Amino acid sequence: MDLTLAQRDRLPDALRALVAEFPRDAWDAHPNYSQLIAFWLDKHLSFRRLTKMLADDTDKALAGLLDPLQYQRHVSRLGGDLINHLHGHHQIEDAHYFPVMATLDQAAAAGFDILDRDHHAMDGLLNGLATDANAVLQRQLTDKNGLTTATSTFQNTLTDFTRMLDRHLVDEEELVVPVLLKYAPEQFR
Repeated sequence: MDLTLAQRDRLPDALRALVAEFPRDAWDAHPNYSQLIAFWLDKHLSFRRLTKMLADDTDKALAGLLDPLQYQRHVSRLGGDLINHLHGHHQIEDAHYFPVMATLDQAAAAGFDILDRDHHAMDGLLNGLATDANAVLQRQLTDKNGLTTATSTFQNTLTDFTRMLDRHLVDEEELVVPVLLKYAPEQFR
């Protein structure tokens, strides 16, 4: 099974044992469900919302339903938020959360290695997203063809990025939350 972010459609079954023990639909009712878990899941939801808003605005811009200047402002604000918050989120996970969680459950440790590799892959994807967003932002509003071409390229990059981001977020949630529910480490309460 190819476990790279671009190729996998889920984590291997061996790494999904805890999510089978702690199914997603029962997480918030578990006694070890904490404010940290709620905050962390909400952060993931915010990334999904930002990509959806960017995609919706891009569709509207390409259909001529959103003023080009307004579209550029949205790309700047929403794209900047997405990129900056994802970088920060991944840095905290890699430096603080994942190393501790990997020691709590030996069977899940390989999953944290996969998630760490995802973060490195996401760095490249975020750079590509930023490059294509900047191409939209640098187009003169009078260059309608150039702006449309840059917007179409950004749309394609965003679509691929969103697919891989969602794959990563789902896999991360299905590994991290069950570990936190099972072990309730004191430092993450």
